[in-house]
Amino acid sequence: MHDIIIIGAGPAGLTAALYALRAEKKVLLIEKETFGGQITFSPKVENYPGFSEISGNEFADRLLEQVTAHGADIELAEVTGVKDNGATKTVITDFGEFEARAVIIATGARHRHLGVEGEDELIGEGISFCAVCDGAFYSGRRVGVVGGGNSALVEAMMLSETSSEVIIIQNLSMLTGEVKMVRALEKKENVKMIFDTVVEGFEKDAALTGVKLHNTKTGERYTLPVDGLFVAIGHAPENEAFKNLTALNEYGYIVSDEACLTDTEGVFVAGDCRTKSIRQITTATADGAVAALAACRYIDSL
Repeated sequence: MHDIIIIGAGPAGLTAALYALRAEKKVLLIEKETFGGQITFSPKVENYPGFSEISGNEFADRLLEQVTAHGADIELAEVTGVKDNGATKTVITDFGEFEARAVIIATGARHRHLGVEGEDELIGEGISFCAVCDGAFYSGRRVGVVGGGNSALVEAMMLSETSSEVIIIQNLSMLTGEVKMVRALEKKENVKMIFDTVVEGFEKDAALTGVKLHNTKTGERYTLPVDGLFVAIGHAPENEAFKNLTALNEYGYIVSDEACLTDTEGVFVAGDCRTKSIRQITTATADGAVAALAACRYIDSL
């Protein structure tokens, strides 16, 4: 029996583990893939306080070392469900079942990928999902932004401040984001828009050099030279296993506020998998601390 089981070992989950362990709780951390989560795909992190520059991998490694040094138990397994027993919870995985008094869900949300051959190999080598994280690396260079919703428009606006040219690639005949944002981008001399167009492939040397495009209306196929490509077609939260445990919103995010509480007693949530407006490393680690302290208070009250 553990005091707290934390599902997911990204920045939110690892921070939650650190705070719970320092509160002398017995903690089990369950991760199905990569310790560190999405941040490990970033070659440089320059927006986390205290580090002028650090790779995503190194950041994750330091967090993991800190947590293991404090005595966390770790299991590599995929969680398929959680059973609420009242005072205890049973976390069901493909490896076995584990018991705890409280559970913190910190499974994150992955960026939706294009699903085009060669995409995964170019992540961090020209393909990015976050202008806040990686936009500075393309200062004075030509970049593309795939998508036409608010997320893509925000990315394009941010990139337009530093990149020499920003090309928005949209598969529809119009942008679907807020009209005010669309109008602001239309006034930008270094922003261009391509409609009715999908990405079919990539050109590369050591890194991305161009994007192969297909105009679905005219049938034209051509290559657009770019130094970077920002994919902004939404997120996919990793919450399918919890749909019968706690409330999810229409997009699959766990319903919660800054208190990191769910509508199920003894179940807490931290990081990108919950409803929130800003998804950054700093907000993920903040959630981890809040969720862990809330879980500790809950356990102490039992």
